Amino acid sequence: MSKIGIALAGGGPLGGIYEVGACAALDEAIDGLDLARADVYVGVSAGSFVAAALANGIAPAELARMLLRTDLAQPFDPGLLLRPALREYLARALSIPRLASGALLQYLSDPWRHGLLESFQRLSRAIPTGMFDGRGVDTMLRRIFNTAGRTNDFRELRSRLFLVATDLDSGQAVAFGGPGHDTVPISTAVQASAALPGLFPPVEIDGRHYVDGALIKTLHASVALRAGVDCLLCVNPLVPFDATRDARTQDQRLSDGGLPVVLSQTFRAIIHSRMRVGMDRYQHEFKNADVLLFEPAQDDADMFFANVFSYGERSRLCEHAYQRTRADLYRRRHELMPVLRRHGLELNLAVLKDHRRTLIEDAQGQRLVPVNVTTDALGDTLDDLQHWLGGLAPLTRPGAPA
Repeated sequence: MSKIGIALAGGGPLGGIYEVGACAALDEAIDGLDLARADVYVGVSAGSFVAAALANGIAPAELARMLLRTDLAQPFDPGLLLRPALREYLARALSIPRLASGALLQYLSDPWRHGLLESFQRLSRAIPTGMFDGRGVDTMLRRIFNTAGRTNDFRELRSRLFLVATDLDSGQAVAFGGPGHDTVPISTAVQASAALPGLFPPVEIDGRHYVDGALIKTLHASVALRAGVDCLLCVNPLVPFDATRDARTQDQRLSDGGLPVVLSQTFRAIIHSRMRVGMDRYQHEFKNADVLLFEPAQDDADMFFANVFSYGERSRLCEHAYQRTRADLYRRRHELMPVLRRHGLELNLAVLKDHRRTLIEDAQGQRLVPVNVTTDALGDTLDDLQHWLGGLAPLTRPGAPA
């Protein structure tokens, strides 16, 4: 019996939303796969939210409902991620008199040796380490995981869960849930793994300070592979955008979008290049394991320019990830089917061809039907015909009548 694992990369709120939609597509389109009952989960940064929920038995479709609907008992509140870090602001503000007096004394003690700017440089210690308070994440997840049938304790999970953060003082990656790091509450480990420097203050756990796990690696798939996973499904939500391949942007330059767009593209290019190096290494280091990667296309303008702080945009993006992953599964079906079969899994083509499927629900919880059902179904039929004709082509001798 193959051991199945899932590794979810970072990517901020945008990445987490994409991963929920992608996981929902994988879960329903692969027979024999139950992402709420996999053997091993690895989450980094935003992926730690999704991994922790799946390991707690929350199915991807249910997770999508929690993310997209506000009328549920336990909806996801994005406002929890945007609360100012008032405690951090206050602590840093209270340190200013002490730092200023120390700087002044240093300068006056030897003004020829210590310049004014050099002496007062210590005031930089009063700058807050993060803008937003990550404790709301811990509070929300504690509430979700402390309900019946769920747990906030790594040791009580049916599956192995690893949430990766970076030890700020040593620069080393730490996999919470592993030996020696499984006593911390899951919710606190998620908060630490997602503590992106500059946005959230470091999280203190047992006297050590931790920040975002993506600082060391993008995916940390090796954590799952070392745990004995035979088939690892990886979801990476962030890829660099190729504006030349999208008809809407091919005549535009990304620099026209200003600093946020430039930084986004730079960040994506760095982490994607690093992840690709890791994926190549896994093929040599874990030759007996199959690693399947799912990520957006590089011409996916909807993913690149999405506004994740808009509720309507959040709903659209999750549905977009769901549909794009379904399309990716169908496009790669001939590549994926033999790999999945080695592990007792089967790609359900009937599900992938059913274009009535969607994650969007109305107020009564009924899923709506996309408007492009007929067009997509026709496209699938033509694609199947092209593949069938391509398979027959070698049987025809060159120059022979068709």
